[in-house]
Amino acid sequence: MIVSWNWLKEYVPLNMSLAELEQQLMMSGLNHEGTEEVGDDVAIDLEVTSNRPDCLGHIGVAREVAVLWGQELKIPSANVKESKTSTDELTSVRIECSDLCSRYTARVIKGVKVGPSPQWLARRLKTLGIVPINNVVDISNYVMMEIGQPLHVFDFGKLKGSKIIVRRPKPKETIEAINHNVYQLEADMCVIADAEDAVAIGGVMGDAATEISEQTTDVLVEVAEFHPISIRKTARQLNLHSDSSYRFERRVDPDAIDWASRRCCELILEMAGGELCKGAVDVGLSQSEREPIVLRLSQLKRVIGIEIPAERTREILTALGNTEIRANKELIEVVPPSWRRDLTREIDLVEEVVRIYGYDKIPEDVGVPMVASTRRHEDRVMAAIRHVLAACGFNDAMTLSMVDESTVKKFSPWTDAEPLRSLTPTLRGSDRLRLSLIPSLLTARRTNETLANTSIELFEIAKVYLPRDKQLPDEQYMLGLTSGRDFLAVKGIIETLVSTLNRSLDIESTHCDLEIFDPKASCQLRLDGQLLGFVGQLSPDSLKSFELRNATTVAEMKFSLLFQSADLIPQHVPQPPYPAMARDLNLVVDKSILWADVSSTVCSNCEQYFESLEYLDTYCDDKRLGPNKKSLLMSLVLRSHDGTMTNQDADRVRDRIVAACAAKHRAELR
Repeated sequence: MIVSWNWLKEYVPLNMSLAELEQQLMMSGLNHEGTEEVGDDVAIDLEVTSNRPDCLGHIGVAREVAVLWGQELKIPSANVKESKTSTDELTSVRIECSDLCSRYTARVIKGVKVGPSPQWLARRLKTLGIVPINNVVDISNYVMMEIGQPLHVFDFGKLKGSKIIVRRPKPKETIEAINHNVYQLEADMCVIADAEDAVAIGGVMGDAATEISEQTTDVLVEVAEFHPISIRKTARQLNLHSDSSYRFERRVDPDAIDWASRRCCELILEMAGGELCKGAVDVGLSQSEREPIVLRLSQLKRVIGIEIPAERTREILTALGNTEIRANKELIEVVPPSWRRDLTREIDLVEEVVRIYGYDKIPEDVGVPMVASTRRHEDRVMAAIRHVLAACGFNDAMTLSMVDESTVKKFSPWTDAEPLRSLTPTLRGSDRLRLSLIPSLLTARRTNETLANTSIELFEIAKVYLPRDKQLPDEQYMLGLTSGRDFLAVKGIIETLVSTLNRSLDIESTHCDLEIFDPKASCQLRLDGQLLGFVGQLSPDSLKSFELRNATTVAEMKFSLLFQSADLIPQHVPQPPYPAMARDLNLVVDKSILWADVSSTVCSNCEQYFESLEYLDTYCDDKRLGPNKKSLLMSLVLRSHDGTMTNQDADRVRDRIVAACAAKHRAELR
């Protein structure tokens, strides 16, 4: 927000130096960006945060100055002289989309004379970087920069039917804006229309057909309140941002709408002449009633660490426009003003008091009682996962939630539904909410391969968006990773990860039939009977589809299951003092038998002696083993917790395992 020094003096005495003004405004929340001399005036550039739209006009900044220096704020009365002709007789307003436009007011002035603006008005606009056009248009811009309420002035004679209809666009409706660009309007936008056509993009920009020109004699002054989200979406979709949309996106003061309308008419009558019709067409409702807020005086000392006198606290809150309801030694209850929609809680009032009282009055060594917040279990689980994967050589990746249509369809293991489409793509073509993290990670992998990076080990914990019928999407956190290591190595990393989260958990591996994977190097992961995710090596066709050069293994798991199963409390496990016994097993089974099934049988028949089982190799030879046969080589470690285990004990367990595998899988010991 650029503020004119000469203009600001209209509302509040500026008895301080320019440097002092800049310093105090900065300390109270309006950061000073820079100052520039423009003719005989000074343009002060202030950074206005999104929660302070009241300071997007000179009166709002003057109000801050008046409070900081204890000065009187002078606001023009905006009195207007009206004729006998009623505005209702000349025009009408109908709102058909109250969710996009909650209130619309219109006044009509007949017999204006459009021409150049007075020098003082033109100079003030130039100080703000606004190019003067003509007196009527300049006055609407002047009032907007005065109070922060956008206005629009139509050539009333060019409004077909002499009426205003606030509606959504018709199918394939377009509009030529005053910048003479044509825009395609979307169904969720708000347009201002006459009896036939759209004449403005509500809250953003008017059209060229009804703009003010030298031939204009009658004007309609629009002052309205639009829904902030609608304005923000419209401006972004059309890539059409204006001073009006900037203010509507941050909300306007509902109680200033009528004042802005009268003020604009007052200045038009003064500088362009004409006759103001009686009354205004005011349609819609504006929610300006505010809930009271209680400020406990004890909270000031607790939060900021110093005592602020109760009377000074009352003075500050009243000067800021709050209406006092009650006050005593313990509390002050106030109703915030209509222009401060950001004041909703007690802590907001604490901040208001201290920023006006002065942050510089708080000693550096003041004691403020604080208690460190406790991290959520979810955050601790995420940290543990990141620690394990980082230790295994993975880097944490961050990818966009939006992907293009072709990418999102390459891998979707969680749903067959069509992905949700956004009207505002984050990148060109990227307009689909992802259904899996894998395509995004593989895109990142392809980028790294093109840059000749040799080690590309990536993981990400982020959301996917699974569509639901007539509901918001099911947003689920997933853990995805991509690696240049083989299938068994990545599966081992996942097993290590799960074991770290909970030592008692075991992952069950089952057959996976996803086309993206090599069927001989992939599996489905289950945890306590529930589907956890998938891990597998990409097939040659999949590598070609993602334009990858080297062998790649990927995995994706539901974070919710890992989170629910995690037990991060360290557990003491006593170490047995007795030595272990190792036995290598080489079992010949049918090629259709899965290692997961064989390992499960082995582990379940070790009695109380099982310690670990390691897969070593698979060997196939039709001549030596027979057709459709394979040999599974594994290493089994046994240990007794009660005493030293003998060779006879280990052989007995081995024989029991071989017998169980023979009975269940028709296995033979090679």
